[in-house]
Amino acid sequence: MTRGLLDVVRAGALTTVQDAGRPGHAHLGVPHSGALDQPASRLANRLVGNHFEAAVLETTLDGCSVRPRRTVLAAVTGAPCPVKVDGRPAPWGAWVRVPAGALLEVGPAVRGIRSYVAFAGGIDVEPELGSRATDRLSGLGPPALTAGDTLALGPPSALPPPLVEAVPHRAPPAHLVLRIAPGPRADWFTPAALRLLTAARYVVSAGDRVGLRLHGPVLARRTPAELPSEGVVLGAVQVPPDGQPLVFLADHPVTGGYPVIAIVDRRDLPDAAQAVAGVPVRFVQSSSWGQRY
Repeated sequence: MTRGLLDVVRAGALTTVQDAGRPGHAHLGVPHSGALDQPASRLANRLVGNHFEAAVLETTLDGCSVRPRRTVLAAVTGAPCPVKVDGRPAPWGAWVRVPAGALLEVGPAVRGIRSYVAFAGGIDVEPELGSRATDRLSGLGPPALTAGDTLALGPPSALPPPLVEAVPHRAPPAHLVLRIAPGPRADWFTPAALRLLTAARYVVSAGDRVGLRLHGPVLARRTPAELPSEGVVLGAVQVPPDGQPLVFLADHPVTGGYPVIAIVDRRDLPDAAQAVAGVPVRFVQSSSWGQRY
């Protein structure tokens, strides 16, 4: 099979190319990046017979519309949304055959934020530092899609359509529960703040690929001094001077000058990536937190 082309008819609010990311480059100032909801991205690839690291489209809130120039298998996962092929309803969370020239429409998310669209063969843009992912912070990878763009598709597997037509896949949770371990600067906060972090309820006030901004009780410091810039990891819960926590996601800066009170378990970050404004958030202590505080 040969390479194919994919024409972007409607780009949506923010649709980017994502894959498994580019880990191992923090010393160069490059974030991990990649699909924010990795399980959803991997599932979409599995449904169309791709390797789990193949590049997919990550949509934000209102989906996108594309037209392949060759017949291709596609699958949409992540945030549940309506899917159509040439105006006819098609399944979400299952593979569908899109004929050459047909319009694949991925509609607005009905729950969550980000849907993932995989095509047999994967999105075949030029990799940078070993990844095809769009990094909104560093500028690596292809720019966000715009109407009229054309993307290349890699050659699909010569095998017949995948035996797995659909698999169970839960929708994003209505309440976000984040397991945490102590951060490197937990001792910069008062004992009351450390207790408050896991006792109080926060809500998502805003979010993007860099992270989630939360609103709730103020986390008071016991150390008012300025913190020299230091390394920041994926899932870090950073607390700026206003005392409102930030949860860093895949495009987070690799250094920061605000103290990190906790680190979110990476298994919970896909759910965090699907949390819309207003979703309640609860932090839960891991066993290692109890050993230190």
